[in-house]
Amino acid sequence: MRRILTGHNSEGKSVITLDGPPARSIGEDVGGLFELWNTDGFEIISTDDIDRADNEVILSPPKNGTKFRYFQINPLPEGVPEEMLQEIAADAFEKVGAGHHRIDTSKHPAMHKTETIDYIILLKGDVTLILDEEEVNLKPFDVVIQRGTNHAWVNNGTEPALLVAVLIDSNIK
Repeated sequence: MRRILTGHNSEGKSVITLDGPPARSIGEDVGGLFELWNTDGFEIISTDDIDRADNEVILSPPKNGTKFRYFQINPLPEGVPEEMLQEIAADAFEKVGAGHHRIDTSKHPAMHKTETIDYIILLKGDVTLILDEEEVNLKPFDVVIQRGTNHAWVNNGTEPALLVAVLIDSNIK
């Protein structure tokens, strides 16, 4: 993955201020979460050279902020006991500061709920979006607009699935 960030030079002319891979990632052993860009609700100065994705990988954006990332979901190995899957999911969510987002994991160990509006696009793979009451199978280029719902993603295929997501801090009711 290559990120290209634009900005302005001191004369106000548009320039490339960053050209390179994601600044941070976590969980590559199970697929991975790769930070592309973050905002925190404060002013963005287009002449700076700050890589706003180069900080601790946390699941949710800060108040009035956003997260732009891609994530990869590997297929689950067969025969892993439910108890072990719950432990693995709990550890993974703790690592991204999101243990408190796991409110009801009875349907799937990776179920979680954030107070965000999420725009998600499946780029590659065969994925099921699991909700409390329903499930939907996704194919490449399907788009999900998630409005603070308890959910999990499951890779149904044999190859890693790749998704892009924008998370926007929101006051969900």
